[in-house]
Amino acid sequence: MTRNLLRRGTALLAGLLCLVVLTPAVSRADNPVVQTIYTADPAALVHNGRVYLYTGHDEDGSTYFTLKDWRVYSSADMVNWTDHGSPMSLATFSWASADAWAGQTVYRNGRFYWYVPVKNRATGRMAIGVAVADSPTGPFRDAIGRPLVENGEIDPHAFVDDTGQAYLYWGNPNLWYVRLNTDMTSFSGSPTQIPLTTAGFGARSGNASRPTLYEEAPWVYKRNGVYYNVFAAECCSEFIAYSTAPGPTGPWTYRGTIMPRQGASFTNHAAVVDFNGGSYFFYHNGALPGGGGFTRSVAVEKFSYRADGTIPTITMTTSGAPQVGTLNPYVRQEAETIAWSVGVETEPSSEGGMNVGWLNNGDYIKVKGVAFGTGATSFTARVASATTGGRIEVRLGSATGTTVGTCTVPVTGGWQTWTTVTCPVSGAIGTQDVFLRFAGGSGNLFNVNWWQFR
Repeated sequence: MTRNLLRRGTALLAGLLCLVVLTPAVSRADNPVVQTIYTADPAALVHNGRVYLYTGHDEDGSTYFTLKDWRVYSSADMVNWTDHGSPMSLATFSWASADAWAGQTVYRNGRFYWYVPVKNRATGRMAIGVAVADSPTGPFRDAIGRPLVENGEIDPHAFVDDTGQAYLYWGNPNLWYVRLNTDMTSFSGSPTQIPLTTAGFGARSGNASRPTLYEEAPWVYKRNGVYYNVFAAECCSEFIAYSTAPGPTGPWTYRGTIMPRQGASFTNHAAVVDFNGGSYFFYHNGALPGGGGFTRSVAVEKFSYRADGTIPTITMTTSGAPQVGTLNPYVRQEAETIAWSVGVETEPSSEGGMNVGWLNNGDYIKVKGVAFGTGATSFTARVASATTGGRIEVRLGSATGTTVGTCTVPVTGGWQTWTTVTCPVSGAIGTQDVFLRFAGGSGNLFNVNWWQFR
């Protein structure tokens, strides 16, 4: 994201900090959950104690749905999100020409399958591709070297029923499904169109060609024997609605609105998962500085089903979901693990993974719910600088809070020429929100790869 947009993020953070001061409850996510770039069309996957968040990537300043790659983030606490970069782009699909739009990832047979809509260079139509990886963070590769299915429609979502049968749903303006084979890269039979009835998907007024509320972005899952289909409704501006059914292909019954029209984006896109005993609703809006319908950002809320299994109305917030547990500062933490940041961007690191960079004087990273226990005595960081170096100020509570340690970052001779610095820490006890504030002269100061307290 361009730095001028990030600078204006300071005002938004100030409002968030006021909320924290006025409501000293458990730490919560700062929405949107990613501030370093614009993200869109969330898809969430729970695997091995983490939530993996798969998103699109709106280009800075876009005036259309200009997306060229996809991104992955993960969290163990729903508050601090680790940036895993871009494990897949349009270039992954040799047959694709444009439009890295809304996709979704599922796990099966020890592999991760990412279904995405892209424009087929040969036909000029939107088609559904499938990529595969051995890790939830990739890298992903084209699984079959051609479209899995193509009828010009978008927004694929895969669901593996507890019967073992997998389904792929997609569609705008229609709603389709196929039964995926166990290899997850082929299907049996032909694409089947789900009847869009007003009883099943609600009534839209004033549009004879689209009589129901269904617009796009189906998200299908099963809970307590009931199948849910959460979808984007009635463009534009879209809201999120849902239907339920006794089976994975229907018949569907419209149940109403989940998230009403709100926020600065005229589209929305939902994902619903359960994690550590809680239920979470992901969506996107235009809440970041410079945000809008083509520069969107992913956010998350925690919710509880009603006793009868229906979903309550969910409102967008800046406070987000509560933290699940705490963060351990005594193990290595990636610098790109962030609850909130200002002036920070990320890039692939020569040492693997990602690092944070483009750090100017006064920029910072916020990490929530850091459990120091009886206290830390030192702070170590892996750093690199091609210019002047600078300082990492370890602060508690806010970017202007108590400084408990300051590490000097030397000039290392290159942005990917890494060294390790350590400084003493005093007063870091209990569970705290930690701010790593970057200080020094003008321009880009240094990069940070990881940090750890002792």
